[in-house]
Amino acid sequence: MKTYVVRRIAQGLIVLFVVSAAIFVIVHSAPGGPALLNQPDMDPTVAKEMRQSLGLDDPIPVQYARWLRNALTGHFGKSYQHSIATADLMVARIPNTLLLSGTALVLAVLLALPLGTISAVYRYSWLDYLATVVAFAGVSIPVFWLGILMIILFSVTLGWLPSAGMVTIGTAFSVGDLLVHLVMPAVVLATFPLAQLTRYVRASMVDVLAQDYIRTARAKGLPEAALLGRHALRNALIPMLTVLGVLTPRLLGGAVITETIFAWPGLGRLAVDAAITRDYPVIMGVTLLVSAFVVVSNLVTDLLYGVVDPRITLQ
Repeated sequence: MKTYVVRRIAQGLIVLFVVSAAIFVIVHSAPGGPALLNQPDMDPTVAKEMRQSLGLDDPIPVQYARWLRNALTGHFGKSYQHSIATADLMVARIPNTLLLSGTALVLAVLLALPLGTISAVYRYSWLDYLATVVAFAGVSIPVFWLGILMIILFSVTLGWLPSAGMVTIGTAFSVGDLLVHLVMPAVVLATFPLAQLTRYVRASMVDVLAQDYIRTARAKGLPEAALLGRHALRNALIPMLTVLGVLTPRLLGGAVITETIFAWPGLGRLAVDAAITRDYPVIMGVTLLVSAFVVVSNLVTDLLYGVVDPRITLQ
């Protein structure tokens, strides 16, 4: 187990190096430059001096080597737009994104398990068909379109929920106010993973319920609830863990769109603003952080296989 973890960590570090190098070259090779240096009223001499001070006139390999050396010590540079350390910007936004993505993931899992199980137990019934239609709709509907529809319905038309932000401006912080702002973005972000997980749970449960040991347990008179929970669902969770390992990082990608639509102050919105203004340090910092999250998520998923099914050994 220890050897496996060390090998996966080494592979993850190689992936992070390749990703960071590729993104750095792509971003710095694109036409144009930081919005800070492209202001219409800026003196060309001042802009040239600023480029030199930021090291943007150096060859790209030199710039990347300098950035990598600083990144290894936890320094990702200073944001061009905000004039503060990129690390401080990300630290301030990470809890907001984790709150949104974590809520969406928990919501998706808690709903997918019973929906997928019911759909498998009562397959080819109207419940199964209804769950299938809802799942296909969840996969097909674009996130941005669903978000806009929810804003029009629940904010503009009904006035039940706030349309944007994390808290109400000008009022004291309260958990209730935070939860009200969290409802719509969390539901929108959870829609796609909920639909996918429901279908995977159904498929896994259908396969497990057809096994001989399930028929034997049912023939011995084991209560249906115990049979489903203790035997069927636990074995059906193994394929679901694989899906979760893929979907969890994708929630951060989906958060980019969701946070932008609902003006949620998280990493996704920070990344969009940085891309628009060509804020190189912030783009690189967020990219490296998300890539590291993907690597860690895949490693944790593999380790959980052995917890769910002791027969699986990692070498």
